[in-house]
Amino acid sequence: MKRLLTALIALALVLPAAAHAQQQQQEDNYDYWRPQRDMIRYGQQAILMCNGLFTSNRTLEQVFAQELAFLPQPVGTLRGGDYVVDLERQAVAIGASGGTPIMRAAFREGIGCIILAPDQTFDDIDGLPILDLPPAPGDAASIAWPDGDLVEDTTLPGYIDAAALQAASDWAFERESEYQDTLSLLIVHNGKIIHERYAPGVDVTTRTRTWSTAKSIAVTLIGMLVDEGRMALDEPLPFDWLPRARRGEDPRSKITLRHVLNMSSGLDTVDNGGLEYATGSGMAYWAGASSVTGARRQALIRAPGTNWDYENYDTLLAVYAMKLAIGDDQEYLQFARSALFDKIGMRNTLASTDRFGDFIFSSQVYTNARDLGRLGLLYLNGGVWNGERLLSEEWIDFVRTPAPATAESGNQYGGQWWLVADNVDYVPRDAYSTAGNRGQYAIVVPSHDLVIVRRGLDWGRQGFNRWELTREVLKAFDATAAPR
Repeated sequence: MKRLLTALIALALVLPAAAHAQQQQQEDNYDYWRPQRDMIRYGQQAILMCNGLFTSNRTLEQVFAQELAFLPQPVGTLRGGDYVVDLERQAVAIGASGGTPIMRAAFREGIGCIILAPDQTFDDIDGLPILDLPPAPGDAASIAWPDGDLVEDTTLPGYIDAAALQAASDWAFERESEYQDTLSLLIVHNGKIIHERYAPGVDVTTRTRTWSTAKSIAVTLIGMLVDEGRMALDEPLPFDWLPRARRGEDPRSKITLRHVLNMSSGLDTVDNGGLEYATGSGMAYWAGASSVTGARRQALIRAPGTNWDYENYDTLLAVYAMKLAIGDDQEYLQFARSALFDKIGMRNTLASTDRFGDFIFSSQVYTNARDLGRLGLLYLNGGVWNGERLLSEEWIDFVRTPAPATAESGNQYGGQWWLVADNVDYVPRDAYSTAGNRGQYAIVVPSHDLVIVRRGLDWGRQGFNRWELTREVLKAFDATAAPR
């Protein structure tokens, strides 16, 4: 009898535990984020189609074949479907009435396409931000590179092997992987374009999305303000967090500009772990939410500076601090143009905002290969352009210095630029690079006075390796050619 009682007690304890485990497994398997994922899926297609058509000036066929190849479930086909392209308004709507909200995006002069909120229609387009500035003076076609696009001297230095350079180009374009789609390759040495190649349907003016390469543009602008004393690396970010602390000091008030630029804020993870297209910055990218409000709502889960976690919100917090440092909304909208783009000839670059006028400098920039080449040249030249210092050498040192929290994982990240990780031994240690989804890279190699730009529309299982591309390009350089 005692054995039976003991068994019954054990069974009574096991059954609730088993039921709880089963319930937990069912909860883990159920996607509570599905409504937001569907809304973001529609919004992502709206933005990619809108920018493809009206920012990149590509055909609908090209957009479906390349821009939308990234999407696992695109809405409609080239022949039609539940989408609308409004050529007069330069806008796109994705979806149909009932169920998931129709998501809309509209092109705005000087900015590119902006995603509207789910409850907005094309009638709300006129209320979206716009940047109505005249183009930079002069005709780029008649201005010599790098300030313009006129390239006359294409001869190679004697120490560069033309066949090896072409082999490196073929390596970039003729991929074994069906998922890697190279659009353009630009190689600049000693300030001169020594190789340039484009895929069919792409030319020197074609703009495509930078994805996270935009972060390296953002840190350049922020560095200019730090150089002027209008921002400081080691001061706390100058804004209130949400929700506001009811009493005492908010622990997030100890997060500095350095922390967020090093991707070491200590804030809760929202842009990875399966939530990239369900919440977090995805709501601002693709669903019309505020990029600033969402970023300020994250909870602190680690001490700032102690853990590296690649998060779009860290960049967006730095960009919001930049906006506050500038202080004037119109000056803020014009800042990228006046301080950087127009100065170095980045005429084909559009930096986009959310519908509230806050730049989404973590991803939403459209540009071409040559403009990214110009950005790389600015860094290669120590921050000087045509004799004018635009960026201090101290700031360039900062972006190239490994974030302290990356020491255990390979010292692969600096200040919004990627570094050669400790386990990569086949390229110079001084190389550093931008990096964006779908294969967006601008690689700077100071020891060889070299900038390499690769633009892609990779999809599915990506994996284009920028350091292997660097290795292939360097094979064209004679071993006797003295590094800088």
